[in-house]
Amino acid sequence: MLQRIRGALPLSLAIALLAFAWVEVSLNFTFHWVTSGDLGVGLELPSNLQLITPAAFIAWAVFFAAGADSAAFAKTVVSSIVGATAALLLMLISPKLAELPDFWSIALVIGVLVFAAVMLTVTGDGYYVPGVFVAFAAVVFWWFATGLDGWAVNGGGVGNSVAALGKPETAGTGAFGGVFSTPVEWVYISSLVSLVCGSLLGVASVRLAGALGFLAGKPAAETVDA
Repeated sequence: MLQRIRGALPLSLAIALLAFAWVEVSLNFTFHWVTSGDLGVGLELPSNLQLITPAAFIAWAVFFAAGADSAAFAKTVVSSIVGATAALLLMLISPKLAELPDFWSIALVIGVLVFAAVMLTVTGDGYYVPGVFVAFAAVVFWWFATGLDGWAVNGGGVGNSVAALGKPETAGTGAFGGVFSTPVEWVYISSLVSLVCGSLLGVASVRLAGALGFLAGKPAAETVDA
């Protein structure tokens, strides 16, 4: 047991350090650094471009599930792009079929998209369908949290300002009274950027674990395998 603990320690420490750094950077980016006005509660109104803290953890997990090597990094990035783009199609197409309060258009388009996502497995081993599914789910979840823009008219808000937030017709329907209201295109961009950050965190965690293992006198390959 002690040997197994020693084997897992470098990777665990590497992930813990990088997780701390990501949460600190992403939350400060969204609520302090790149913002659109003071909310008066110690936080600022997020801009349309946000770093979505949980999304990176999703891609980070996919990287390890796919093998935690260079091929896994490629699979994770590709699956993030495919999944996020599928979500973008959902956000653009479903409102053309039916808007609030009818959910059938969302359900129908999701059914078509997931059918296509599974069928694409015929393209070869480089296509990682579990990664596509979780990336798709991450973007769709953020679309829901930010106001279902498009499906809900002006759901993403109008103007992205504190003044717009104070008016029901421009605040949008995003979480926390419109604070997170975000237009469709920025839901896609912010989600994809955050997912790719998660892929990079996966690579960084393996390399940092190798460095920590080296300092502890443990070969890098053995550290990652552990």
